[in-house]
Amino acid sequence: MTGERVPIGRRVAYLRVRRKLSQQTFADRLGKSKSWVDKVERGVRSLERVSTIREIAAVLRVDAATLLDHDARPAEATERSEGVARIRAALSTYGMTSGRDAPPDRLGQAVAYAWNTYRHARYPQVIEQLPALLTDVQSWQARDPQAGRAAVVDAYRVTAALLTKLDEASLAWLAADRAMSAATGDRTLSACAAVQLGPVLRASARARSVLLAAAYRIAPRDLDSGTPQELSLCGTLLTQAALTAARAGDGRVAGDLLDEAAEMAARVGDGHDHCRTAFGPAAVDVARVVAAVERGDGAEAVARHEAAIAGEGWRWLPLEHRAACLVDAARAYLLVGDAEGAAKALVRAERLAPAEVRHRPTARALTAQLSTEAPILELWHLR
Repeated sequence: MTGERVPIGRRVAYLRVRRKLSQQTFADRLGKSKSWVDKVERGVRSLERVSTIREIAAVLRVDAATLLDHDARPAEATERSEGVARIRAALSTYGMTSGRDAPPDRLGQAVAYAWNTYRHARYPQVIEQLPALLTDVQSWQARDPQAGRAAVVDAYRVTAALLTKLDEASLAWLAADRAMSAATGDRTLSACAAVQLGPVLRASARARSVLLAAAYRIAPRDLDSGTPQELSLCGTLLTQAALTAARAGDGRVAGDLLDEAAEMAARVGDGHDHCRTAFGPAAVDVARVVAAVERGDGAEAVARHEAAIAGEGWRWLPLEHRAACLVDAARAYLLVGDAEGAAKALVRAERLAPAEVRHRPTARALTAQLSTEAPILELWHLR
């Protein structure tokens, strides 16, 4: 799923198990032996005859071009690149009126729809929505900087969130910075905008101090009297700060910050999405998994992941959040040398939110890495 070509035998194995065919059943339909199929999938026997490739493609119910890797992936990559270019162009018109005149309520509806699409991990659709949405947002800002500020901030936030997923760091930073600028002077909106800074700045040395400053500005004086919005924003920012600490190798600070966030999460509960944070106990549990991965502690990450997905709150997390956690879990399994566990995690992520695996560079890299592991693709039948 990366730019690297996967051997044809691996693709045969992957497509076979997606069709839920055993090697024996597949061999019977081809009129071959199970040993022949096994050798093809392991790359011991090459596939050179066009007629044989066509027969395999017919059994797998795919085009021969797909089997040869001349499938939709290059087209998807091109479309994604073109979509990002359109988003970049839309962001570059900042401060310029476009002549568009979307009513404020329609702008708010469009932003809500973009967030809902993102939460369901439908990234290609979000890519298509954002250029027009950003044009409308920036047109509003040019006419009246105070008009519909919440929608403006949320539009830039979802843009930053998507671009972070796509590893477009510089554009994600630009969108997050636009959100921060639009939120200036409003305590709650500033905290909302700062939430998107966490993933963008995670590798920066200053990230932790920036996130902590934002967290304590929105923190309630007393946890029991804090609103769900305040607690969700503060807790999310503390969680983001914890992940930057974990990446820097400071496990003690990361743990302390996550414990503090957990106290807030307990008061918010699961199943909410206050200020588009999806914050709650399950979100903190998932963050502990990521923190362990960032520290390189695979054993702890695996144990926490397995506990998190067994918890009641897991199903309340948005699809993209759960799928992202499964991708991080795959990283954890690889840290402990468990390629089978990693493959299962990626299979589950793809079943839950296909675009998380097909469009997110981190997931594609993991898939490519697993494709080099002997008969690991045999595990894809677990889907």
